[in-house]
Amino acid sequence: MKVSFPERFNMAEYFLDHNIEEGRGDRVAVYYRDEEFTYAEVRQMANRCGNALLSLSIEMEDRVLMVLPDSIEFVATWFAIAKTGAVITMVNTILPTADYDYYLDYTRAKIAIVDVSVMERFAPAASRSRYLKHTIVVGTEKSGSITGVEGHSHIHPYERLMADASDRLETAPTSRDDFAIWLFTSGSTGHPKAAVHFHHDLPYNTECYAKQVLGINEGDRTLSVPKLFFGYATGTNMMFPFAVGGQTALFAERSTAETMFEMIQRYRPTILTSVPTMINAMLRIEGASERYDLSSLRFCLSAGEALPPELYNRWVDTFGVEILDGIGSAEMFHIYISNRPGDVVLGSLGRIVPGYEAKIVDAEGRELATGEMGTLRIKGDSAALCYWNAHEKSKETFAGDWCTTGDQFRVDEKGYYWYCGRTDEMLKVSGIFVSPTEIENCLLEHEAVRECAVVGASDEQGLVKPKAFIVVSEGVEASEELERELKEFVKGTLAPYKYPRWIEFRDDLPKNDRGKIDRKSLKE
Repeated sequence: MKVSFPERFNMAEYFLDHNIEEGRGDRVAVYYRDEEFTYAEVRQMANRCGNALLSLSIEMEDRVLMVLPDSIEFVATWFAIAKTGAVITMVNTILPTADYDYYLDYTRAKIAIVDVSVMERFAPAASRSRYLKHTIVVGTEKSGSITGVEGHSHIHPYERLMADASDRLETAPTSRDDFAIWLFTSGSTGHPKAAVHFHHDLPYNTECYAKQVLGINEGDRTLSVPKLFFGYATGTNMMFPFAVGGQTALFAERSTAETMFEMIQRYRPTILTSVPTMINAMLRIEGASERYDLSSLRFCLSAGEALPPELYNRWVDTFGVEILDGIGSAEMFHIYISNRPGDVVLGSLGRIVPGYEAKIVDAEGRELATGEMGTLRIKGDSAALCYWNAHEKSKETFAGDWCTTGDQFRVDEKGYYWYCGRTDEMLKVSGIFVSPTEIENCLLEHEAVRECAVVGASDEQGLVKPKAFIVVSEGVEASEELERELKEFVKGTLAPYKYPRWIEFRDDLPKNDRGKIDRKSLKE
């Protein structure tokens, strides 16, 4: 099935407005705290916010920076920016001031929409920004004041702007190939870069992945561990349900295992978006299967980092809910290889999503034979145009229709793709490439290991060897004897040269703002 869009196209109409036109105006779209918001109400809020932006002289292609927790204001603001033809950029609410300095300078955003809880850290960056003209602050009515705004006079309470704005808005006459959104990479090396996407990119993946692989429909209600600023969650927990007239449940609180169980009990979602770290954390809650009912879930989604088979088996045995592991990226917007409902091949990332093509190549770009490990290249009409302000890196990644990922894969005879690790994290041990993911999966099979990460470290001769950072299971004591036992366990399971030469026991492992294990800080 070929997916195409008309020349005159705006993704806010595709995701939001069509629901009113199709008679869903009175249907609940968003559950947030103790409130329910219908599709008609969401559109009215988005229109008011869009008019507020226009009153501050926003123009097509101007960047707007969102620094908002998951909330109804996030949803309304996201659609409002799209409707005005401006460009959405969105970042985490828990960053230090220096990071907001970077994002304001990099995006050259003229307007920022920021939660009041962030202003103490955001305001110093705002006052220094050479491009920022206006800061709209959400939540001032509840807090009663805005703290930390010295030196920046162009502050506007969100609620007041909304109250003064019309709820009727004509959508900007954008093209399907106009800039719509920047999605930031996870920044595993240096500062995050922005992948620049068009208005048709996100709907394309929705048609291919959400509708054809997940089979998402009007009866689905979604809930997410990652927050909406992360493209993985923006898709699964807002755009995908909106595209089919479904529902989303949002919460602003930090995602913890206890919070996720509470939200599942409260909202009864059918699709849970998660990550391996949270799957592990939820399994560690004592008596969870007796205390919590997960029967509303059709399936869970996992992405962002490799899902160990051992973790999948424990989850299915405990809760009886299938996990669909897949891989996507900011460069392609969302998931392009995935397991399917009823078709999970344990340890693999599944098959190519309809509408996408993949090939595995060697260092010279030559396509490899089935079963050989190499770099994954992906092709599909959700690919970004480029990285903003990074011409050389863009040429390395985007060439014609193909996007070269930073991932090592192999594909089997049946078309299932097997993840071998990040290209820049592969270890060359005794002249042979070794996948840290393979060693991690092996270690996780040992009952003493709760969590682990493997990176490269240099021995006395300067040669790279695997080093493992391990968090032990409850009731297990870290010791030299356990270290020897784990090394022997890997030697007896994998090729002997793959065993970790060093093991460092930790109370916990560092995580980045996407919930992934922060291997960069472990290397340092």
